[in-house]
Amino acid sequence: MPERYIDFIGGEWTPAASGETLPDINPADRREILGEFPNSSTADARRAVEAAAAAQEAWAVLPAVARGEFLRRTADILEARVDTVARDLMREEGKSLPEARGETLRAVTILRYYSAHAMLPDGEVIPSAGAKTLLFTRRAPLGVCALITPWNFPIAIPVWKAAPALVFGNTVILKPSEHTPLTAWHLAQCFEEAKLPAGVFNVLFGEGARVGEALVTAREVAAVSFTGSVATGKTIAGWAAAQGKKYQLEMGGKNAAIVLPDADLDQAVTLTLSGAFKSAGEKCTATSRAIIHEAIYDRFAARLAQQAGALKIGPGDDPDAYLGPVITAQARDRILSAIAAARAEGAELLCGGNVPEGAGLEHGFYVQPTLFGDVRPEMRVAREEVFGPVLCLMRARDLDHALSLANEVEYGLSASLFTRDLNAALTFAERIQAGMVRINGETAGVEPQAPFGGMKASSSYSREQGLAARDFFTQIKTISVDLALAPQ
Repeated sequence: MPERYIDFIGGEWTPAASGETLPDINPADRREILGEFPNSSTADARRAVEAAAAAQEAWAVLPAVARGEFLRRTADILEARVDTVARDLMREEGKSLPEARGETLRAVTILRYYSAHAMLPDGEVIPSAGAKTLLFTRRAPLGVCALITPWNFPIAIPVWKAAPALVFGNTVILKPSEHTPLTAWHLAQCFEEAKLPAGVFNVLFGEGARVGEALVTAREVAAVSFTGSVATGKTIAGWAAAQGKKYQLEMGGKNAAIVLPDADLDQAVTLTLSGAFKSAGEKCTATSRAIIHEAIYDRFAARLAQQAGALKIGPGDDPDAYLGPVITAQARDRILSAIAAARAEGAELLCGGNVPEGAGLEHGFYVQPTLFGDVRPEMRVAREEVFGPVLCLMRARDLDHALSLANEVEYGLSASLFTRDLNAALTFAERIQAGMVRINGETAGVEPQAPFGGMKASSSYSREQGLAARDFFTQIKTISVDLALAPQ
């Protein structure tokens, strides 16, 4: 029998009131159930909100340095068990073991980064027109924050939301994806072992559709930070805006890599492949369009197709596998449907396009790395996010044309340009409609100390990570102190 897990609310491990559970399935082998996790209800969400609200005042008045010390201790604990966490992350999410280990270590780095923020100034002195007036600002916490996170980065994203929220004095309710609950369970264990005060960090397992509205609309919840689909993000924004709550959304992408004739083709091919097919393309920053100058298109397409077709598919613990399974059978079927639609619209299939065959693959949710050539901008596959190992190649006459193609989709998360031309690089950086801009780098990835977020439908115009996280998780209080009059 698979192990049964329970919610973490108010500093205690507690069964869900619903009594219902969901299986945590290994996408590389659907026969393996990693555990049974609660499918929490609105009653469980209510308990989590009450626990976080009860802990808020004491946590907010705790010196920031003390809050930072809790994060530092949690980082040390997570680092000590990095191999265990990474292996479970790999088993429930499907990415390779090196990628899972790298993500876990990134979470350690983020915790340490924000623990140091406790030592930074939290306001500034402002010159006053009055000679006897001291005018200054302080940063104040928002209160209870609901964090709703996806399955594709099951420890990095929860940590890059929770760490700044906590260090700046907020309490947290984390609602992780129902597809990757075990990684969030490990994170809660680390916070518990670090002796974080009860109710400061809570984890509510289960389907977002059951508890999302209850969390976002609860009177005590001051803010919500969400990463996921555009449709769900818009729904959350509506709930939050109707009640005057602060919200932050990071959503989809249709990220383009532009390749100019003067680029290093080996570098461009290698990083385009990595951006498109690492983690089975299940990244919001994954490369989904490669826009190639017509002078090198045929050469680039042939080289890319040859290398993509040779990529090995397999479970995350296979050291030779380049990409693993997608997260669920439903995700696999949705990706295959997008591939079929692209073929029906006339996109040229250069490689892949099917479910792979072979020993060890028959019980997993695998899709071949798929490459389409001569994709036209009006095709659905050129405009809609597939969120899988599918890459479109498009021809461009010049940089202006390439930028036009890159910018005409509704998303604006990440984009890259491969060139040696400084003028082209600066033009690209200025004109591309994307929040994350890379020159001679893949579209996926950002360093933890840098702001992360997109433009247009990819974001709600706020940023995560770096110093930008403070802007979301705090509010500014302006304070004016005048000298009291001398007694008469």
